Amino acid sequence: MNEIMLPVRKQNSHKGSFGKVLNIAGSPNYHGAAYLSSIAALKAGCGYVALASSPSVLQSVAAKTPDVVLIPIKQVKNVLKNYDVISFGCGFSTEAPSVLMFKSLMTELAILDIPIVLDADGINLLSKFKKIILPDRLILTPHPKEAARLLNKDVSEILDNMEDAATEISLNYKCTTVLKGHNTVVCSKKLNIYINNTGNSALAKAGTGDVLCGMIAGFKAQGMKSFDACKTAVYLHGLAGELASQDLTEYSVLASDLINYIPLSIKTITDN
Repeated sequence: MNEIMLPVRKQNSHKGSFGKVLNIAGSPNYHGAAYLSSIAALKAGCGYVALASSPSVLQSVAAKTPDVVLIPIKQVKNVLKNYDVISFGCGFSTEAPSVLMFKSLMTELAILDIPIVLDADGINLLSKFKKIILPDRLILTPHPKEAARLLNKDVSEILDNMEDAATEISLNYKCTTVLKGHNTVVCSKKLNIYINNTGNSALAKAGTGDVLCGMIAGFKAQGMKSFDACKTAVYLHGLAGELASQDLTEYSVLASDLINYIPLSIKTITDN
């Protein structure tokens, strides 16, 4: 707990004071991933979140919330420089057009020097390339199967030693790694390790990883260092699962329920 911190919130502020996230997420079969990752960034305190996606996803998210700015995916390259952090991959796609877009986007972000959080299909796309230009400020959030793809190993090898696997990913990709599991391991670019102790089986449900991705991006956009943003997000995400399960049981918590417990998890820190 003493390792966990929140970004400072000055009272003399505006939405730009707390960062802008561009979330590139969603596809026709995964509208929910785009919604969850976008809203989670706002719940973590980010001042402004835009979602870039396909028309059907944007229409679906617009029906759920008025709080997210919507950008057609074809326009995404024109707006990259306007954002403090990019999150990419939640419910996206690994089809051929996505592969081309991913490679081009990584090159552009490396030039612009914008931090990026790669999750889900962002990681799956990355694993397809032996050589690719990557942004300097990169965060990867794999679960063990995705980590196995990145390292070309069996999942059992990842599970046998999560710390070693997270360290190897950080070394290979020069990134901050969030290797998700029962005790999620965060490894910094400098190979510092944090092992999380919050969370329970309530988080073993589709969509909870999208929530975590949004929280990481939201904290990073507020000016936190990558390692600190990841530690804080992982800790509070797990705590939100615990708080939600107290009301709803570990069986019945949905990722959409988890969103509503982010404020309560933050409150445990602000009240201390």
